[in-house]
Amino acid sequence: MSYSYPFSKDWSTTEIVEVVQFFEAIENAYENGIKREELMKKYRRFKDIVPSMAEEKTYFREFEKESGYVCFPIIKKMKETTTGAIIKGAGK
Repeated sequence: MSYSYPFSKDWSTTEIVEVVQFFEAIENAYENGIKREELMKKYRRFKDIVPSMAEEKTYFREFEKESGYVCFPIIKKMKETTTGAIIKGAGK
């Protein structure tokens, strides 16, 4: 992957790493599929760091622009599925 991940300069190193791990989970959903619980855990941590819906949308757009991966459909699918499901994106 030759793109950069969106982050804030105000975040700690740990927060940056955790946000990057969330975006990597989105990539995994598109590439291989990801367990709902794993994605949910990473999304909850992302929301701890980025609680504002407006900010979330901004970071999602930046990530999509850089990578081509769209976060919203993956998050929607995660919220609509049950425990034990594998979340898979429909292509880039």
